[in-house]
Amino acid sequence: MEPTKTSLPENAYRPLQDGEKYVPIVPAAKPLPEITPWSLLWGLLFAAIFSMAAAYLGLKIGQVFEAAIPIAILAVGLSVFTGRKNALSENVMIQSIGAASGVVVAGAIFTIPAIYILELDAKFFQIFLASLFGGFLGILFLIPFRRYFVQEMHGQFPFPEATATTEVLVAGEAGGEQAKILLKAMAIGGIYDFIIGTFHWWGEVFTSRALPFMKGIA
Repeated sequence: MEPTKTSLPENAYRPLQDGEKYVPIVPAAKPLPEITPWSLLWGLLFAAIFSMAAAYLGLKIGQVFEAAIPIAILAVGLSVFTGRKNALSENVMIQSIGAASGVVVAGAIFTIPAIYILELDAKFFQIFLASLFGGFLGILFLIPFRRYFVQEMHGQFPFPEATATTEVLVAGEAGGEQAKILLKAMAIGGIYDFIIGTFHWWGEVFTSRALPFMKGIA
């Protein structure tokens, strides 16, 4: 099997000239594994993990995060660690499934508190079905817009997060060094959170009372 290229074509970042065609890094005729038990399993696992993280963060501080880039890095790291070859399409599928976590969770956590504040009688399955159908509605609108934004408007919009995610996935075909950076960051964050939660060496927020001369003013 022909190895996958490890860089995007030059015309991936600019509008196409008249008569110019963009050849994707993975041509449609190239038989690479994409929807496999591996990609589905890890995609759903990452979706569950990042959904819980996004729900906790959203309920605590009122905003969620985009999981596309960290999931892409983890997918690349997994493929390198397990020695999977030509795993670009599988990694794209893992990232696509997992990255939907923050979007679906955001629609739920920003409305569920309002339901309880208004003391509405909402059952679990009502909330579940509303989130499920909301996801289906997003996919429904994505289908007609994808051709317009991806193909007809090629290179005219920067899409910074999508571009960064693509670069991570493509670079992963040459090596999974990005995963090491993320794992180091996760370890540092875990140690930091453990110290705060267990030993209480410092507070999560800064207060002027920490300064002796500010105690009388606070």
